[in-house]
Amino acid sequence: MYIAGMGIIFNRGRGLDILEKALEDGWVNSGSVYGVPEEVLKDKIVLKDARRADDFSKMAILAAHDALADSGLGEKIKPKLGIILATAFGPHATTFRFLDDILNFGDAQVSPTLFSHSVHNAAVSYIASTLQSRGPTLTITQFADSFQQALILADSWLEEKRCEYILVGSVDQVGKVMEYIVSQKLKFAPDGKIRSFNFSKEPECIPGEGSAFFLVTNNQKDKKYCAISGVTSLKEKPDLTILDSDGFAGDESLYREVLGKGTLVSSCAPIFGSMLTLSSFSAVAAALMLKKQKFYASPVRENPHNLNLCVENKAGKINSISCLRYDCNAKSSIINLRN
Repeated sequence: MYIAGMGIIFNRGRGLDILEKALEDGWVNSGSVYGVPEEVLKDKIVLKDARRADDFSKMAILAAHDALADSGLGEKIKPKLGIILATAFGPHATTFRFLDDILNFGDAQVSPTLFSHSVHNAAVSYIASTLQSRGPTLTITQFADSFQQALILADSWLEEKRCEYILVGSVDQVGKVMEYIVSQKLKFAPDGKIRSFNFSKEPECIPGEGSAFFLVTNNQKDKKYCAISGVTSLKEKPDLTILDSDGFAGDESLYREVLGKGTLVSSCAPIFGSMLTLSSFSAVAAALMLKKQKFYASPVRENPHNLNLCVENKAGKINSISCLRYDCNAKSSIINLRN
């Protein structure tokens, strides 16, 4: 399937131009949490019908809207448009606010709006309403590989001709409960830096949040970026492998074992932060590299295992990029992108 448009929101802002600048600039210390700035979520035009939405839904709406806008296909595809949203934890910040209100005020005094926003499908419903999409919608919630599963489902929908275009993306959020759990169960990077190439058994992480969306289709004439050629295994050596070694899935020593000799590697985790849906953000960066025919240097270049790191921003012939992730069960998932 082909990528016809992309949209992204992350800790440094909104849009592909912001992402391109972040890839050029490299790592910037964003503190103990890589959160999306509040002002990024204040688009009164796009969000005019979602004023009561929580930040989780707003991030998803804006990224999905931008992916459709980026394609330039607009109104004509809305009757043929499906939406699939992937998330690891759903709107957990809203869910815990709702639970707190039950404890503080009792069942009878809890806000029904807060309850409706705590439902995992709320964000995709907001997207469909905002974009006036009339196709099928679905939310996939899964700790590991939710975005990869969303891509597989999108490919199935296109093959079945259930719809001709699909907005497929991810959204995840950092709430206070998430910060606490990470502080108790994982190791925070004290200097705000994710070291993706240490391949430690107890890696350090920095929680991140944001949303990344793709408009995909089987219509090659609408291709703007590249093709997603597979979401299973690494079938051939790519020109670049982007590692999602962000500290969130525990033991990362397996990354070292799977990399072939001389494989050119990078990681975008130090830009986006640690997320179980990080692969979607890595895939946006990969698609941008394929479009621009430009390698962007890995933002953190500490290299204790003498890997073949991508260490400079430079033009080059790029035909394929793979995004590789291991989950906490030592299971790998790979997204292959080709020109």
